[in-house]
Amino acid sequence: MEEWIFDTHAHYDDDAFDEDREELLKSLASLGIGRIVNVGSDLAGCRGTLALTEQYDFIYGAIGVHPTECAEITEDDIQWIKRESAREKVVAIGEIGLDYYWPDVDRETQKKWFLRQMDLAREVHLPIIIHSREAAQDTYELMRQAHAEEIGGVVHCFSYAPEMAKRFVEMGFYIGIGGVLCFKNAKKIREVCEQIPLDRIVLETDCPYLAPPPHRGKRNNSSYLRYVVPMMAEIKGVSAEEVIHTTRENAFALYRMQNGE
Repeated sequence: MEEWIFDTHAHYDDDAFDEDREELLKSLASLGIGRIVNVGSDLAGCRGTLALTEQYDFIYGAIGVHPTECAEITEDDIQWIKRESAREKVVAIGEIGLDYYWPDVDRETQKKWFLRQMDLAREVHLPIIIHSREAAQDTYELMRQAHAEEIGGVVHCFSYAPEMAKRFVEMGFYIGIGGVLCFKNAKKIREVCEQIPLDRIVLETDCPYLAPPPHRGKRNNSSYLRYVVPMMAEIKGVSAEEVIHTTRENAFALYRMQNGE
């Protein structure tokens, strides 16, 4: 299969896939999906991610602690992430960042561990996957404080205005876009897609979350990127093949995979 899609952000360790994980993952190649980065959001998810990278040759991993999961983590946990990040198929630290939508973890704790995990990424020479929800300015300021432009990475599941996207792109970051692009009320992310160069965009699902129509509200999976690609192609005024090819090359660059390896 010549043209295949790279899903840069998935959560196949999630229990939503417990009943049919193996069957689904084995079907993805025939549905146009050639590579996936599975992303940890807590320590259990990181362990699940590492197991998936061992079981499937087309799955790579990112490990880190999500802002809503960071209340109980310790420096020992950070050292564990550091050790495991040396694995060949671990390609990023993430997902990390700030989430002010959910009030479970206070903002200072979130900021502390966001900064610490950015420092960790610098130590281990890996890019970062940033989760940022209702925290645009603080995310940007902490990235500047940590000199994130020297670390690199992606702001995933992007939800802010085009002006904010341009600021992240100016720092050298990619913008992750998925099923939300196909939502009827997705004016803002469509404007982002229109205004950000295609060579700074990567495709992602965030599955099992954020399935595009006609599956909205149901479990998402990587094959549903087939609904996102034509929408992006229409917005950018290019072919679907160009969207697939360029976003795949972007993903290789983001995760520093030499020649697609």
